[in-house]
Amino acid sequence: MTGHTVIAFPVPELDGWVRERTEHYDASFVSTDPGFVHAHITVLGPWVCDPTTVDLDRVAEVVDEIEPFDVTLGAVHAFPDGLIHLRPVPEDPIRDLTARLWEAFPEHPPYAGAYSDPTPHLTLDQTAPTITPHTVSQRLGETLPLAVRLDRLDLQWWANDDCRLLHSWKLGA
Repeated sequence: MTGHTVIAFPVPELDGWVRERTEHYDASFVSTDPGFVHAHITVLGPWVCDPTTVDLDRVAEVVDEIEPFDVTLGAVHAFPDGLIHLRPVPEDPIRDLTARLWEAFPEHPPYAGAYSDPTPHLTLDQTAPTITPHTVSQRLGETLPLAVRLDRLDLQWWANDDCRLLHSWKLGA
């Protein structure tokens, strides 16, 4: 079975929404692991497929230097490919952490190097004739804007019928 790891900030406040949309598109990516949070802001992924203790410790060293911080998820956006998402404000702390982890693992660039300047985001949906940033924003209603405290990173495994939490790190530990 193929899959990949992702180091991400979990956003449990939006997990019900993202879980429902994930199930709509491909139920094989809905996790049965109670620790797994579908709603997330990717920091680095895909990452090491089978991380060693040394790899996990190297992430811990980076994460220990970062204090928890708050972001706001407000306006709904769409990338040119139609991916509907929320952008965290401010995004600089996430960009900084991505850069630090990429420096620690230069063989694992963000999104496998597909984007020269990856934008921190939380994926909500995909555009379609009846699904637009506007309709998604309306459906989320008073949920937005959402203030979120980012205080831990999760190492997630993403694979069909096998999405699960592998490890977590507290920021500033």
